[in-house]
Formats: sequence, C-alpha cells, structure tokens
Amino acid sequence: MPGRNVAVVGGLVGGQSHYSDPGWLRRVVSTALLLGLAFLASPAHAQATPTEYLRQFDTNGDGKVSLDEYLTYMTAGFRHMDSNGNGVLEASELPGQHGKPLRLEEVRKNYEAQFHRLDKNHDGYLSARELAQPPQ
Repeated sequence: MPGRNVAVVGGLVGGQSHYSDPGWLRRVVSTALLLGLAFLASPAHAQATPTEYLRQFDTNGDGKVSLDEYLTYMTAGFRHMDSNGNGVLEASELPGQHGKPLRLEEVRKNYEAQFHRLDKNHDGYLSARELAQPPQ
C-alpha cells in the first residue's frame, strides 16, 4: 500500500518485536490449535461430500449438527492434548512445551461463535451445506 511501510524482519512487525506483547504466544497457540483442528475437520481433508462430512459430527443421526455435537467434535483435539484432563492446556501439554495455559472454555467460546457464523439460517443447527463452509 502506498504510504505504509510495514517491515517483517526477524520477528519485527512495523518496528515492534512481537515478543514484547505478553499475549502474543497465547494468541499464536490458540490460532494454531483452532486452524489445525479446522483443517483436520475440513471437508476437503476428511470426506468427499458435505453429507459424509456431516456424519462425522452428527452423533444422533438426525441429519443436522447441533451446537453440542459441533463443540464435541471440534474440541476433540484439545481434549486429546489435555493429558491430565483438567480443561487447561498447560505449558507441558502445548507444542514446544512452553506458553501460557489455554483453557477449554476459551476454545469452546471461539467454536461457539464460529458455529453461529456458519448457521446462516439461524435455526440452531448446521446442515451439510452450512457445515461445509470455510471457517470464518
């Protein structure tokens, strides 16, 4: 963009080190976890059709995905990483074994917001078509 100089060199963005931001690592880990799980749960990665993809989430077989079903599926990676089952990914459970703790409630809150963004007709469920949309 004309008039804007933003340098990204050696961890610097616009002249500031991201290491001086205390929340930087937490956001990176949160984003990586969410994006990684979203990729694993993406229709292109998992199944050939949106209907087949929906079946992975739809535990009661009613042909639609409730918020509870969505949260259960999307937080499976977090629960797997949470080796002591306390609902917190502590430094020892995070990739690289460092960083601030990440709480399941925070992850669930992000996925709940994503669910509502995907629920285009606002009926409280995701259809195969809504579920197959890219995460927003």
